[in-house]
Amino acid sequence: MNITVIFFLGLIIAIVGVAPPGLLNMTAAKISLKEGYNRGIIFSIGVCFIVFLQTYIAAMFARYLSNHQHTVEILRQVALVIFILIAIYFLFIAKSSPKPNIDSHTKSKQSRFIQGVFLSAINVFPIPYQAYMTISIAGFGWFTFDPMSMLTYCSGAATGTFVMLYIYIFFFDKINNKKFTSQKNMNKSIGIITGIVAIITLVNILMDL
Repeated sequence: MNITVIFFLGLIIAIVGVAPPGLLNMTAAKISLKEGYNRGIIFSIGVCFIVFLQTYIAAMFARYLSNHQHTVEILRQVALVIFILIAIYFLFIAKSSPKPNIDSHTKSKQSRFIQGVFLSAINVFPIPYQAYMTISIAGFGWFTFDPMSMLTYCSGAATGTFVMLYIYIFFFDKINNKKFTSQKNMNKSIGIITGIVAIITLVNILMDL
């Protein structure tokens, strides 16, 4: 598979995962508003550094699973049920709650990078998400688990994460003035994305029957 295609697969999948308003992108936006764009970008670089490592760990885990096909089939079926339940929860059950007020007390460039590293490290969702997505695209024949492909995919994922954080940093005023960042719409966004992943999971299961 062409490494350019693999790079853009990683980029698009990461953008989809980071698009819903969450702790990382909202923190990057609020840092930029309070301290300037440069500090928001430094925070984002710290986030992306960890995302690269998390994606590589996910790809290694996916490579192991790909050699145990029976385990993959069981995990896909379990994942399908989990994704459907999550989608139903966020679309129909989850209720609005007050937005957390993320304030920042430190202003050094180094501290912003470290803060990005820390917040990204405690957000472990990218590991199972990327593990599942790499298995899925490998199943379609779009990805192989050789070192170059894995590094290219991880670079795409880190770049995609940075692109989405960059969008939040520079367009947060416009986004925030709309209802996109309301808790209700955040829940809908998460539910829709999870529903799409559930559909992809179902397609993969049906293709293997």
